[in-house]
Amino acid sequence: MDRTSVFAARLNSAMQTHGFKQIDIVHRAEESGVKLGKSHISQYVSGKTMPRPDIVRFLAATLQVDERWLRGEDTALPQQPSPGTAAPSIDGPSKGKPMRRFPKSSKLDNVLYDVRGPVVDEAARMETDGTSVLKLNIGNPAPFGFRTPDEVVYDMRQQLTDCEGYSPAKGLFSARKAIMQYAQLKGLPNVTIDDIYTGNGVSELINLSMSALLDTGDEVLVPSPDYPLWTACVNLAGGTAVHYVCDEQSEWYPDMDDMRAKITDRTKAIVIINPNNPTGALYPREVLQQIVDIAREHQLIIFSDEIYDRLVMDGLEHISIASMAPDLFCVTFSGLSKSHMIAGFRIGWMVLSGNKRIAEDYIEGLNMLSNMRLCSNVPAQSIVQTALGGHQSVNDYIVPGGRIYEQREYITEALNSIPGITAVKPKAAFYIFPKIDVKRFNITNDEQFALDLLREKKLLVVHGGGFNWHEPDHFRVVYLPRIEVLKDAVDRMTDFFGHYRQ
Repeated sequence: MDRTSVFAARLNSAMQTHGFKQIDIVHRAEESGVKLGKSHISQYVSGKTMPRPDIVRFLAATLQVDERWLRGEDTALPQQPSPGTAAPSIDGPSKGKPMRRFPKSSKLDNVLYDVRGPVVDEAARMETDGTSVLKLNIGNPAPFGFRTPDEVVYDMRQQLTDCEGYSPAKGLFSARKAIMQYAQLKGLPNVTIDDIYTGNGVSELINLSMSALLDTGDEVLVPSPDYPLWTACVNLAGGTAVHYVCDEQSEWYPDMDDMRAKITDRTKAIVIINPNNPTGALYPREVLQQIVDIAREHQLIIFSDEIYDRLVMDGLEHISIASMAPDLFCVTFSGLSKSHMIAGFRIGWMVLSGNKRIAEDYIEGLNMLSNMRLCSNVPAQSIVQTALGGHQSVNDYIVPGGRIYEQREYITEALNSIPGITAVKPKAAFYIFPKIDVKRFNITNDEQFALDLLREKKLLVVHGGGFNWHEPDHFRVVYLPRIEVLKDAVDRMTDFFGHYRQ
């Protein structure tokens, strides 16, 4: 038996000895402030993955067994308490009084973010053990050799001493003015400088925008597949994320019939991600018009995540949906993390446009939450004006001969050459979402597939379920690495799929 199987067998044995069920371990973890969810413990007891060292220590302490034995080392099974013997208890400040435990909030029960979930935890454990893992799981440009434009770095250095204090809650005037002008160039209607909010990346603003809007039971239409933070933030705010399907057979465009069928009297908004993560789709005007018509018919807010709007290839044009809906209330998100290769700087923004009169109370809520967090990262705000003006270096990457363009060309052709794998060519961003012939490979669990690929080929991808795709037949590949690295990854996949059966 391999080490993971030995660990699983010993974990099950210890749990049985103490009469523990999986949920008991989860509850003990909550009480101890240890991050351990139901999906994690299920992976451990079934022998699918091995936990991090700190989790092994927690499990050993909880089950009163030797940590080395539990890890699978050749040590003797520790003496178990005889029947009727009370297990040692942890006393609090008062003798005999149990110590108070602090579990996580129940609001997190339906919050998942598997882009950094159990499969990534397993990769971290492997790296701790000295294994080198090829990572195609995170859209972070810097580790793959993409550099911030020199002018942006220079301007931040020059302004750093001016950025030591708080800015206004919505952001520096210079940053918001530049964003406002950018929004006007994109055709967003009725936008003033007061409609611009800067944030520590778009991620913070997604959370803020959902928290200000939703009451318990409110529904938001979210694409499937999606960027999972949207679903997580809707659920965290007390709402319900209702997923409408994007159709792979139609360039991953939203299925309008499915979208209409999902609308109820509790639906407040539609989310679109355009350009799309994880599919790389770009929605043309006629698709956007259908979404506008649905939102107009049902009086819904449109939230449009456009963080990849400057990473569009093949001479195509990105259209902001808000530019087509002056009579609706729209919230548009963008930032510099991807287009300027500065994900670590954490600078994003949201723009309110259209009919703001119908959202006056909601905007008051946005202002309240914006004030509560004081302001976003001021040094990063200071370079927005520089970044949005002048030469856009990202344009050199997305034309023939440019890195992102050529890497897209390679990965699309290479994935489609693997028997049993097909992939729609992305038109924007730097992701591709290949489909697996599940019958050919007998795949019923896509997370298990991702774990098997990781363990056998030391290759990390995100399974489709991590993007709220409800069939076990997709995974996402980030094609930011150089072509020679992508070739290595494809060789590993080709060999893996040549024999893999779940």
